[in-house]
This record gives sequence, C-alpha cells and structure tokens, in this order.
Amino acid sequence: MTMNKKVVALLLCVWCGFAAGQSRAAEVPTVHVTLDIGKTVGAAKTPRTIFGTFLEPIGNSTYNGLWAEVLENPSFEDNLWSASSVAQMIKERPTLARSSELGLPLPWEPLDAKQGARYAPRWNDAANSYRSLFIAGLPDVEVGMRQRVYLPVHRVLRYSGSVYLKSLQANTAVEVSLRSRDDRTKVFARQSITPDGNDWRKYNFEFAVPANGIAPLAPADFVISLPNGGRVLVDQVSLIPADNISGMDPEMIKLSQEMKTPLVRFGGNFTSAYNWRDGVGPQDKRVSMLNLAWGMPEYNTFGTDEFLQYCKLIHARPQIALNLGTGTPEEAAEWVRYVNQHWNGGAGGLLWEMGNELWGDFQTAYPAESEIAARTKAVSDAVRSVDPKAQLIATGADPDHFAKWNALQMSLPAGTFDYLSTHFVVTDNAMTDKNATPEKAALAAFALPVELERKLKDMHAQFQADAKWRGKLNTAFTEWLFWSNTDSYVNFRNMGGALGTGGFMNMLLRNSDIVPISDMTGIVEFAGIWKKRGRVFAAPSYYAFSMYSNADVDHAVQVESDAPSYDVERGIDRFPDIRAVPYVDCAAAANQKGDKVTAFCVNRSTSTDYPAEFRFSGVRPSIVSAKSLYADSIYAANDEDDPQQVVPRAHSAKIEGDEGRTVLRHESVTVVEFTVR
Repeated sequence: MTMNKKVVALLLCVWCGFAAGQSRAAEVPTVHVTLDIGKTVGAAKTPRTIFGTFLEPIGNSTYNGLWAEVLENPSFEDNLWSASSVAQMIKERPTLARSSELGLPLPWEPLDAKQGARYAPRWNDAANSYRSLFIAGLPDVEVGMRQRVYLPVHRVLRYSGSVYLKSLQANTAVEVSLRSRDDRTKVFARQSITPDGNDWRKYNFEFAVPANGIAPLAPADFVISLPNGGRVLVDQVSLIPADNISGMDPEMIKLSQEMKTPLVRFGGNFTSAYNWRDGVGPQDKRVSMLNLAWGMPEYNTFGTDEFLQYCKLIHARPQIALNLGTGTPEEAAEWVRYVNQHWNGGAGGLLWEMGNELWGDFQTAYPAESEIAARTKAVSDAVRSVDPKAQLIATGADPDHFAKWNALQMSLPAGTFDYLSTHFVVTDNAMTDKNATPEKAALAAFALPVELERKLKDMHAQFQADAKWRGKLNTAFTEWLFWSNTDSYVNFRNMGGALGTGGFMNMLLRNSDIVPISDMTGIVEFAGIWKKRGRVFAAPSYYAFSMYSNADVDHAVQVESDAPSYDVERGIDRFPDIRAVPYVDCAAAANQKGDKVTAFCVNRSTSTDYPAEFRFSGVRPSIVSAKSLYADSIYAANDEDDPQQVVPRAHSAKIEGDEGRTVLRHESVTVVEFTVR
C-alpha cells in the first residue's frame, strides 16, 4: 500500500511537470520590436516614388471603370474583341449570339428579337471610325436596339448623352430612352430627335431618372429606336453621368486622391502595339480598335490628355511606358515632346519607361536578345534629344531570372538609362507541392517579399559589379501583383493579397536606396479601385497600401525583432524554398521633424495573435493612433454588394513605462503611430 502511494505520487509529479510544460509551450511569446530612430535604413530620405501605382487599359480599368462612359462599343465597330473574348461574352450572355445573327455589333441587342433582321452595318459611311449602323423601321411599330447598362443611381440621377445620326428617309423620328431591363414598356426617361438634313450631325440629349426608378446595382436598357418607321444611320453614341469629372468617375477620382500615390505608370502589355497619336485630338473622331494585348476594345477616348488630366486631379506625376514593339524612336520622341508641352509648363524631366517586358514573346514585335541593347539605345538617344532631363527606365528582367538580360542592357554606355525595371506578377496557386494545405499555400505567398528582398540585393550587386555602372543604376519595380486564378488562394482581390502588399511595402521601406521607384498593380482594378454594376469599391490591398502611403514618414529607421520564423519548402514555383521568414515583419519610419515614428507590422501567422512590445532607443514614446486591417478569413474580399467588408479599423495600443504594447492579430496589417521625445 505504501509502495502504491509512492508510485501514485511519482506519477502525479510526472504528470504535473508534463502539464506545466504543455502550458508553457502553449504560451505565445511576446515579440520584442526595437526601433532605433537614430539609424536610417534604405535611402537617407525615403522617396515618395515607392508609393507609385499602375494604370493600363485592361478589363474595366479605364473603359467601364475610371472612364465614366456607360456604353460599350459606342461606335458600332467590328473586330473589337478577340475570338476567346467573344466566346466568353456569349457564354455569359447567350442572347448576344442572336444579336450577331441580326447584324448588331456586340454587345448591342435588338429591342424586339421577334422583328427579325432590321439592322445592317454600313462601312465607310461613318461619323467615327469605319462603321455605322443602319436601322430600318416599320410603320406603326417601334424598332430599335438596346444595350444593358448599370447606372450609378445611388449618387446621381442626371445623365447626358449624344448620338450621331444621318437620316436616309425624310421625317424619320429617333428616340433615345432608358428603360427597365427586358421590359420595353417601362420607360424611365426618353427624348425624341428628328435628324435634320441627310448628312451626319451630332445630337445631344439629357435624361433625368426618377428617384427610386432604377434600383442601385440593377441593370437598365439604353435604347435607340425608330417609333414609327423610317430609315437612319446611327454612329458614335455616348451616355455619361452628369457628375463626371473631365469624363471620369468622381468616386474613382476621390478614392484615387485618398490613396496619395505620387506617381502613376501608364503602360503594360498594350504598350508594345499602342500608337499614342490614336488617343489625341477630338474624342468623337478617335478610332476604336482592338487592344491586341488583352483582346478587348481600345476606344482611344482615354488617351494622353485624359491620362495627364487624371494625374493632375489626383496630384500625381505621370510615368509613361514607350512603345518599343511596333513603335519607332521618332514616335517615342514625339510623345515625349507632346507630354512635356502639356505638363508642368514644359519643364520636362519626367520618368519614361522604354518598353514593357520586352523579354516576353507575348509582347507585340518583341526584340530578339541580340536586338534589345540597340533598340534601347536608339530610343534613349531620341528621347534625350528632345528632353535631356528625361529620366529613363530600361526594360529589365524579373528578380528570378535577371542576370543575362540585364547584362545585355548594361553593355550600353553608362547613362543610357537611369534605372532598370523589374516586375513580379506571381501566380500564388502555382504550388510546387500539389497537395499543399491552404495554410501552407498562404504562408508560401506571404513569404514572397522576404525572398524578393534577397533577390533585389543580388540584382543590385550585379549593377555594382560593373565598374562603369557602379553607383549609377538602381531598380524601378514597375509592376508587382499577387495573383491567382481562383479565389481560394491568396490574390489581389482578398485579404491575403493585402498581407502580401504589407510585406512588400515593408520590403520597399528597407530598400528604398536600391529600389527608389515602385508601381503597385494597379490603381484601378487588381489591387486597387473597382467598379461593378455602377458601384465603386476598393480591394483590401488598396487599404493596406493607403495605410503606408498616407503615413507621415520621411526616412525608414532600423528595426530589430525577435519574432519567431518559419521556412517554406516546395512552395510557389517562382520561389519554392524560402528560409527564415519572420511570422511578424515590422518596419518603421520617422517623420521629417523626427518627433514621430510609425511602425508597420504584418502578422503572417494563420492562427496566432502575437503580443508585441515596442522599445525605443533613447526616446520616450506616446501613442498617437493605431489601426489594423484584417478579416474573418484571408479569402474575404470587398465587392459591390459589400464594399466595406475589409477596411482598416481602430486598433488598441497603449504605453507602459517607455514601451508600446499591443496585440497583433493573426493575418493582419497593423500601423501604430508614436510621438517621441
């Protein structure tokens, strides 16, 4: 009996020790973050240009997005979409197949398909581009065409429009109207036009939609019809909200302004086949054409002047990519001259990017490797001949295969360009481990900025190893995006993408001396501002980016942390193995006066909330503000139905003694601002 009691007591001691060990293992360690505001990292003064953004006509970024025009294919042209784009359009809207059979250009539809063939394209008799549309009416029967539209009725009820008409039969009456979708009898607004004479003429009209007539997010039909017979040619129609700002969506302008981006890149794959002259001059005369890069229309109504106006409205400088595909050096120089004449009183000295991803065979008229240096030199010489102060970015390669291509560019004389570009548009669901759990895939995506930081330093080492370029060349990171072809992975649309953005911005703050220019993809669509069904909203990455770009920072300061780390093995194919990735990544920057310091913290853990303790070398802090971006899931996203699902929230932080304390939620981006004395 005595022996049994001893055994029980021993077992109890062993169990208590084991339980205590388990309890200690379950305790989450405090992450100690030491900020030394006396030690600068990166550039002596952090360039605002690391907060640049990117705009390209792709998807609904410009047309049906930033550009406030409501209608698609307003000039009734053909060959504006690639075959695959047309197939997708008809898959989503099968009734458009019948439209095409009746002679209507996509995405226009007949007002009444049962009336049969009352339409025909008319070539070489047009007010704009190459085609107009012939409509044949019927006596005592309304014949017409319609297009599904989404109007921003939540903010504006007045719309202005115009249409070019050419009467082919005397006394032909034409009506433009807004009606209930698929219900021709319910008319919200209408205006009658009787074309004058038998030549092309522009007719303006105004609509006032009744309050509560069209529900927000609901489709309507824009209709052009002949109420009672006649024959007419129709071309170049427009419908635009009355509250547009220089032809642009005011909500998009407001969100762009609030982003405080100092630089907007106008470029991308479309650059290699884009002729800037197509996008200047009277808008009604600009020709609609196929955007070869993206298989979608390029209406050219948003061209150079409109882009420059957008930059002025949001207080950003233009950074334009020149066409080194189908373009010529002379064409590039003329574009530089034109922009300089229309910007900042002709002062010049803007950033110009010589081509886009010219190493890719998806670029129209891409150069062979043996041609790239000569092509770059020819454009550089042409541009500098009209603007010696121009800052030039030559096409460089991506961080995972830069050495050979960049060496070819660096064979040119030093000073031929000022920066080499790099891009990183990564497919986050391209996992080497095909059986990876969602957690592993997420942690692999969150780790990418860590490996990018190492690769960028390798890239800069190549610059420094070349004696003639040493100290004269840095990297311009002119595209970066976290992408996947499914919403069940980290991508630009969801909260996971926002964590990637936070990690990327921390990397830029620490390395602004070697990467002084960066353009996030994009200011509209992708990681930026979206518009769907007439409603404007922003992606979570937009808010993460804005937390950085709106901070009062002048220079990054040294940060040391004891955060635990993890390794990635067989992760995303671009960087499958990444070592020593901190779960909590903190960067910090002080303001110009040195009396304020902002800490930027990204918690990559998928499950652990880390207590954080901020220590300061030689100064006493006070909390000014704290905010955090997080969601119930890293796959959560904003959309037109719930535009505020993922937005920054006030965050709890406090001072105890000389230290700041807070808890960094798992899968979050947190910004804490301190005053110091």
